Amino acid sequence: MQTTFTIETNGQGLYEFTRQVTAWVAGSGVGDGLLTLFIRHTSASLLIQENADPDVQGDLRAYFARLVPKANDPAMAYLRHTTEGPDDMPAHIKAAMMPVSLSIPVKAGHPVLGTWQGIYVFEHRDAPHRRAVAAHLMAD
Repeated sequence: MQTTFTIETNGQGLYEFTRQVTAWVAGSGVGDGLLTLFIRHTSASLLIQENADPDVQGDLRAYFARLVPKANDPAMAYLRHTTEGPDDMPAHIKAAMMPVSLSIPVKAGHPVLGTWQGIYVFEHRDAPHRRAVAAHLMAD
């Protein structure tokens, strides 16, 4: 089975879509198998991350902003791809550092996630975007 999830973002940050994924898997009729998610963009990533404390998401965003500042920061003067704005090339770098696909086991019709784990799109651009995440569910 395959589907595409559309995730609306409003700038940089983590956007959880665990409920949508869980509902789709539960309605699929697949008991046990493997779920693969793939984001179809070069300036956003996919993460499995803690979903209980929002400070974790804020800290991750702050860490990657320090690690890869915007292109107009003097530390990034070496960048050549700057025509799409100061957040674009740093977004590509972050996406190159983080996963763009995830593999999640499915057991008894549910993704096998830990108690505090959620599935997120990590948006690396400042402007709102519609991100497409392709999903493929394969039964055992």
